[in-house]
Amino acid sequence: MTSPLLEARDIHKSYGRGSTRFDALSGVSLAIDAGDSVAIVGKSGSGKSTLMHLLALLDAPDSGSLFVGGADARGLSARQIGRIRNADFGFVFQQFFLTPNATVLDNVILPLTIAGMAPRERKARGMAVLEQLELADKAKNKATDLSGGQKQRVVIARALVSNPKVLFADEPTGNLDTTTGRLVEDILFSLNRDHGITLVIVTHDTDLAARCDRQIFVRDGRQVHAPELAGAAA
Repeated sequence: MTSPLLEARDIHKSYGRGSTRFDALSGVSLAIDAGDSVAIVGKSGSGKSTLMHLLALLDAPDSGSLFVGGADARGLSARQIGRIRNADFGFVFQQFFLTPNATVLDNVILPLTIAGMAPRERKARGMAVLEQLELADKAKNKATDLSGGQKQRVVIARALVSNPKVLFADEPTGNLDTTTGRLVEDILFSLNRDHGITLVIVTHDTDLAARCDRQIFVRDGRQVHAPELAGAAA
């Protein structure tokens, strides 16, 4: 039997101590298979972004276990974790985190530069993903010269340039108008459908969540059923 691509078993995560202690996650378990599109849904402060950060190996749980491709993350070295994050994972955040005065192409190929890829190869791969996202004509532009929708497409291009297995998207349309946000959503789901990239989206947008194959609802750090979440929001 094939192991899930990502799996969490009874993970807990807290921040602070004593009276300032905050339990961000309390015993969450889930499994995500290769090719899935999964929405982690919850209100602000529910723990959904913390859950994504743990799944993406950006942080470690206080207790419980995380597995990547069947391997226990606790047995991975810092170098192995860094390689997985850079080569196997791609990230799209609500905040664009682009270097303003660098060109679009330089922003896109940053992960390849960090990985030490030869300049000619990383430029070719960068231009290929910009072509895929219809941004090749913007390659020499500064990131500051782009619209919000174009910036988010550059972020997606940067996430794709390493040919990731998993794309993590944290409120990817939060800074965009409805029409542009829908276009960005369409790009993400086409990558999942046509290229088999596993998609993990963190959102409070139930319409966006409904486009995913599966929804995981989080409230006060715990996994809940959708009716319970809806009742809490009423």
